[in-house]
Amino acid sequence: MSQRVVLAMSGGVDSSAAAHLLLEQGYEVIGLFMRSGATEETACAIEDKNSLPVLNLKAHKQGCCSASDAADARRVADMLDIPFHALNFKDAFGRIKDYFADEYLAGRTPNPCVMCNNWLKFGKLWEFAEQVGASYISTGHYAQLTSLPDETQPALIRGLDRSKDQSYVLFGINRGLLDKIIFPVGGFVKPEIREMAGEAGLRTANKPDSQEICFIPDNDYFGFLNRYRGPQETAGEMVDTSGNVVGQHTGYENYTIGQRKRLGVAFGTPRFVIKIEPETNRVVIGTRDELARNSLEANRSNWLIDDPGSEIRCQAQIRYQHKEADCLVEILDEDRFRVTFDDPEYGVAPGQAVVLYDEDRVLGGGWIM
Repeated sequence: MSQRVVLAMSGGVDSSAAAHLLLEQGYEVIGLFMRSGATEETACAIEDKNSLPVLNLKAHKQGCCSASDAADARRVADMLDIPFHALNFKDAFGRIKDYFADEYLAGRTPNPCVMCNNWLKFGKLWEFAEQVGASYISTGHYAQLTSLPDETQPALIRGLDRSKDQSYVLFGINRGLLDKIIFPVGGFVKPEIREMAGEAGLRTANKPDSQEICFIPDNDYFGFLNRYRGPQETAGEMVDTSGNVVGQHTGYENYTIGQRKRLGVAFGTPRFVIKIEPETNRVVIGTRDELARNSLEANRSNWLIDDPGSEIRCQAQIRYQHKEADCLVEILDEDRFRVTFDDPEYGVAPGQAVVLYDEDRVLGGGWIM
């Protein structure tokens, strides 16, 4: 009897190809689309306080998902003849939106994709899988899992396609779930996935990759914050590292550490955002040398290895699209660690994740303080 797996289907080519691969590997696949909010059309939602709010779209032909991504996911499920459901996660996505707004208004740089993976894709997804008797959950992430001798759980490894690798945003997964997760596309490069999807006749084969945060499709963070939280009194002075006023800004939430473009001031040499001070509404700018950091501290650590010990020589990655850097990690307590870089790093931003690697393996990570 084939094993059942619940696959998160986003309507993109990667999760569509993942469905195809899982079927080829003999799994019984259930497709699941995660809705970010309720609409008037969700009247068919099953409201049961003892279970997750499921929108049952098993018949595929008509249902509650009106967004184009949901429609694409449903049509791929149609073609592959697999059951398809949508879950209404308005409250859970509301939590992510609150986190996003809170962090920006606190002068920090949030990473909602990591939080979404922690709270939804590998949290609520497993809850749903348990409800339907599935043994595994799956996504279209470019990452790999490898069993190693004498280890209690599989190791999380970078995806084969380094240009698409998504292991960074997966560091926060509950380690106890690793042996219940399948990443079907992690051992392929993107062109192979598109070719595979095309040969299988999947409508998403040439669909462009999404580049935006799902709840901010226009990439207008300031506009989102204004609509979500109302007008904020965040305008103020732009100063240099000596405290000299060099300009004015319309809101510190428009800036992030390391930012160089769209500063609104001009100098003979490049300037970068060095610090954001929400208590004074100031944005501090400086030279590249002033941006350099030799170390950082992180909290809310999550380890994907048996025992990190007291210190580790490894590599640290401070942003999703950032080259990892050699470092020494000192474990301060069960919640915090310190990273000391061999060479200075630029753009260390409070609120972002720092993920630790041993070559291609994710050791764990935390949130930059």
